[in-house]
Amino acid sequence: MVIVREAHGLSEPSGPAGRPLSWSRTVAREAVHRVSVAEVLLTDVRTHGDNRFEAAAQWPRSHPTFPHGGDGRHHPLMIAETLRELGIYIPTRYYAVPAGAHFLIRDISYRLDPETEPRAPYGASDITCRAAVTDIRTSPCGRFVTGMRLDVVLSAGGKLFAWAGGTARFLDGTTYAETRAAAHGHTARRRLRAAVRPSPAQLAVPAARDVLVVRDGGVVYLDPADPRHPFFFDHWSDHMPGLVLLEGARQAAALATGGTLIRPVVCRMKAIRFTESYPPAVVECTSHGRTCVFRLRQAGICTAVGVLQYL
Repeated sequence: MVIVREAHGLSEPSGPAGRPLSWSRTVAREAVHRVSVAEVLLTDVRTHGDNRFEAAAQWPRSHPTFPHGGDGRHHPLMIAETLRELGIYIPTRYYAVPAGAHFLIRDISYRLDPETEPRAPYGASDITCRAAVTDIRTSPCGRFVTGMRLDVVLSAGGKLFAWAGGTARFLDGTTYAETRAAAHGHTARRRLRAAVRPSPAQLAVPAARDVLVVRDGGVVYLDPADPRHPFFFDHWSDHMPGLVLLEGARQAAALATGGTLIRPVVCRMKAIRFTESYPPAVVECTSHGRTCVFRLRQAGICTAVGVLQYL
């Protein structure tokens, strides 16, 4: 495979050759589309050529949205957030995707090995990631990268513990505006007449602001309690972010099973189209033993589908 960095005339990042990864400070918040430095997990990235990379991330034990479990285990969605940050940093740093491009998740997945996942008895866990870029898409002229797939293996303390992957598209401002104009059509607010918001304990989340779903007349809707949540809505978005869909599905599964299914160790989700902020999307979950299949529908149209698996 041709190395895209070379094909597009990109240079290697500056720095000592063969230097070890660093967990001393986070990368620039803008490089991973975050407003708050406190929400950045990625600390270092370097290339090994041939579309392969090595990266460092730090998972804090005290993350307010995804705190560690009672035995020091981190929330599985930290895997998805690490993948999201790498999926923004690598294309902009190494493939000349403009920092102002719109990044759209097409699919995302992860698999966690509970036997080897890290415990954080003290401040944080240092995570090492090895990433590979494949399925690179370019514009018709071949000058611009418009999409790619990223697969990542995560380890801590020398032990592999998770695998994650995803595909994304990158749209410039004009293309994005045209895409959004075609997607709009059902943006009016809908009042949920008898909505009941579950307690944080029912969904295994730390606080009321972390609750993303409500139940209204036996139907579960994606309706975040805090539209300015410091993690899920760290910056403004004109649609529901991918991690909101994923966590909303996890919460709906917990609600549907009476708290039986809480911590997914395998996840797969495909975004079919934009999930708008309004009207609230319906979240449908069907459990089959330790597996839950979910679907989000909005105005009768399916916007995302996926599967969560539990031990």
